[in-house]
Amino acid sequence: MIQIYGTLGPACAGTETLVRLFEAGMTGIRLNLSHVGLPGAAEQIEHLHAAARLCGMTLQLLIDMQGPELRVGALPAPLSLEAGTTVRLGTDIPLPPAVLPHLTAGQEVLLDDGRLLLRVLEPLPNGAPARVERGGVLRSRKSAALPGVDIRLPAMTDSDRENLRLAGDYGVTGVMQPFVRSRADLEAVRGALDEAGGQAIRLFAKIENLDGAARLAELIPAAGEIVIARGDLGNSGPLWQLPALQKRIAAACRQAGRPFMVVTQMLASMEQSPVPTRAEVSDIFNAVLDGASSVMLTGETAVGRYPVEAMTYLVHTVREAERYLRTL
Repeated sequence: MIQIYGTLGPACAGTETLVRLFEAGMTGIRLNLSHVGLPGAAEQIEHLHAAARLCGMTLQLLIDMQGPELRVGALPAPLSLEAGTTVRLGTDIPLPPAVLPHLTAGQEVLLDDGRLLLRVLEPLPNGAPARVERGGVLRSRKSAALPGVDIRLPAMTDSDRENLRLAGDYGVTGVMQPFVRSRADLEAVRGALDEAGGQAIRLFAKIENLDGAARLAELIPAAGEIVIARGDLGNSGPLWQLPALQKRIAAACRQAGRPFMVVTQMLASMEQSPVPTRAEVSDIFNAVLDGASSVMLTGETAVGRYPVEAMTYLVHTVREAERYLRTL
């Protein structure tokens, strides 16, 4: 049976809503640790365990690490970026120091999984002015990407190492390593987990860039499950190339007998709408037909207006696809 995950967040933080998500068919949940550590999420995790007990569920809790992902720093308040205006990267929008040398004239900067697009006007010593080409509202700790630029960061942050050390105490069953670039990244995480007594915790390798996709053959044996993480993966090249890339990763996993997950914007419209689009349910259905062993909602359950409704549509679509496969 395909595993169905939600993402923990303000929209589903209470025990009552979590119970409803489990009753709708959710089998596990993800906690994004890019914004908070395990101790800071202790209350949410307590609600999660309580909901699982009430539903008689064996809890599957995945933690999503910070890893080598580039992110915007802390903002004092959500920042509204209007197309055609100019903003200063490095000050108005704080970025990791490793990014600043790569802010050359004409360089594109994608923020929040590509929802916002900026173009650098000129490099300056402590940052760069950039023109907003695709606007929106930017919040703290959202993803940042510079297409065509390879910025090397360590596989784990100090916070990641501390969360791995505590994972067993909080009932974590799986670790999602973002932006996997090589087998060495996975071996480093696996080693830290084993050292902390987490030998039973599964390791999920998130494929989010072309480096990871190109090295899939070496990553598959080192991961318990491959994650086709379409948010940043879709920023790694023209968006219209993403479906073929997803198909190739899925085929490689099937051939190797390795389970894989499909995630990101599966029901994105349901963050604001009580019903999905036809394209979204077709996307879920096709992910199952491609052989996905698990699927996941992110913002839909974490911050969306209709977390239970979104989970209900996901579950029903997955189960319908499973019924269809049994008829073939």
